[in-house]
Amino acid sequence: MTAPLALTPSDVLGDFHISFWIPTGVLTAALIIKLPTIVRLWRDPLLRAVGGLLLLACTVFVFVAPTTIARVNRLTGVPNISAPWCYSLLTAFCASCLLLIIAWRNGLSDRSAATRRAMRWVVSLYSGVIVALWVLFFLADASEERLRDLDTYYATTPFMREQILLYLLAHTVAVLITCRLLWNWVQTAELDAWLRWGLKFLGVGYALNIVFDAAKLTAVAARWTGHDLDWLSTDLAPPVACLSAILIAVGFILPHAGQYLHERWHVRLAFHRLRPLYLLMRSADGRGVPFLLRATPELRLIRRETFIRDELLTLARHIDEERRDRAREAALGLGFPPERARALANAVSILEAVECRRRAPDDEGTQDPDTTDLLREIGAVSRELRRPHVVEAVRARAASLAAEPPAAVPRGASGE
Repeated sequence: MTAPLALTPSDVLGDFHISFWIPTGVLTAALIIKLPTIVRLWRDPLLRAVGGLLLLACTVFVFVAPTTIARVNRLTGVPNISAPWCYSLLTAFCASCLLLIIAWRNGLSDRSAATRRAMRWVVSLYSGVIVALWVLFFLADASEERLRDLDTYYATTPFMREQILLYLLAHTVAVLITCRLLWNWVQTAELDAWLRWGLKFLGVGYALNIVFDAAKLTAVAARWTGHDLDWLSTDLAPPVACLSAILIAVGFILPHAGQYLHERWHVRLAFHRLRPLYLLMRSADGRGVPFLLRATPELRLIRRETFIRDELLTLARHIDEERRDRAREAALGLGFPPERARALANAVSILEAVECRRRAPDDEGTQDPDTTDLLREIGAVSRELRRPHVVEAVRARAASLAAEPPAAVPRGASGE
């Protein structure tokens, strides 16, 4: 009987594969979401840095895909020409990360010499790294095409060795600085919840980049000492890089998309909560808000609020202030807090005004109540109308208070 073969790390990780096109799609979605803001506020260095970072990240994952590597090599006729090209894109991505941090830390209003000097230093240093990558490549002998294991295959080859080490160190330094400053940013008090979660995703994404660099450097250093840990570079590093890119993209998307969805949810919720009062006003008037197919949620909410307030101004002449005061006393007597008692009293007054208008459509009313609170609290009144049994209980108690005889005046209280 043959003994089962022991599984190697390469065998285990070989089954765990993330397509390079998945992070590319997520990063592209993040760029598309951010693009309108970037174009509108192009002078903001922070937004420019975000746009450049996302664009470079998308480009990196397009060109590091093995199929793209083979195609670029074939089109240029130079074996492994994709290596310095991909390394250059990754180095430019590192520079974009650092520029993003400088722009965030100093802000749009800071045009000091120190800020400009720091940005020039980053651009100059990483531009020099990119030039050095190309020089080292053309000095090296890398005639055999390698699509997946170039870093370890050429780890001991003169000039290619230096090229590989140079891009990994440049990437590691940028990632470490970025992680440190993201961590400091997350600790800042009074951050928006969506921004804080976005920063956490960014922090985890950049931390995974450290795992990527550590895996690559360990595999390369193992080749220098005559060992074989290629699986760290070929099987572990690629899925880690993909997962890192997805988390970074989510980190950029979450604050924008989360805030957008949060605002939309509140608009829709406010629209829905006004429905009981809107239906009551529509029943009193016999008409409603005309339907618009392309109206935004914000516009629909504004039109509903406007319709309700316009109708309330018409109904106000049928609202009796004394009866509203009795309804408020009745609500307080039933144990409701003052704010809710006021909303219940307004709900009872509106119901009675609608009924009065239905009984006498031609009667324009004679009352002149103060409608300030009524118009301001349409949301609270509409919420109370969702509980008709409570409104009717307050209304019945108010009616009983009106039917009670006035308290007898004690003898001699008139001063006689």
